[in-house]
Parts: sequence; C-alpha cells; structure tokens
Amino acid sequence: MARVRGNIDINGRKCWTLFDTGSRNTYIAREAVGSLPSWDIPTPEKVAIGGETYTIRRECTLMGKVEGYWVRTRARILEDIGYDEEGRRLEVIFGALAMEEWGIYPIPEEERLDLSHYPKEFVEYWAL
Repeated sequence: MARVRGNIDINGRKCWTLFDTGSRNTYIAREAVGSLPSWDIPTPEKVAIGGETYTIRRECTLMGKVEGYWVRTRARILEDIGYDEEGRRLEVIFGALAMEEWGIYPIPEEERLDLSHYPKEFVEYWAL
C-alpha cells in the first residue's frame, strides 16, 4: 500500500489529501464539498475506514487540481475523515481507482506524486 499526502485545489481551496492505493474509492469530508455537484445515493452504503464504520448517503463529483493537473472523479461524502499520522485533518482520501484513471503514482519513500503518466487524451476502443 502506497500513501502520500498533499493538497488538491478544489475551487481555489487547498484540501489536505491522502493519496492512498489501499483505498479503492475516493472520499471527501462534507466541509470540503462546497459547491461541487452532489446527490443522494439510492441505497446507503457501509464502509470501514481507519477502524470506524460509516454510512455513505451522498456522493459528489470531485473536480480539482493535483499539482496543476485537472482531475475529476466520484467521491463519497463523509461527515469527517479524521486526521493523518501527524495530527493534520484530512479532507480527501484519493483512492486507487481515481489514481489509476488519472495516471497518478504515489512515491512514498520520496513523499511525492508521479504525474508523468497523466493522460493527454483519452482513447476508447469498442467492437462493432
């Protein structure tokens, strides 16, 4: 599991983020959602994070910049995510599915992100 901490700029607000390959999905604290589009989900989902169990009732489209690169992904909204190892309040957990989609690779030994694989274009293939 690779983990790196940094900021995501959401509507000009820097949100302290854990980029965590051990988390499949992306989560955002309610206070960080602001004006992002959000909606109720039809069936609440239970999730365990950091030894606590939460019930997810809303999601949003997280749109922001990671080191100057635009990202967009679905995020499950939590009342509160908690704190990192240094006692700083986390506002976003950016999960493995979103990192894969946007070519983001955490390098924990250097406490940085590798965005050299950020997609310049999306090419989709389908069979006719």
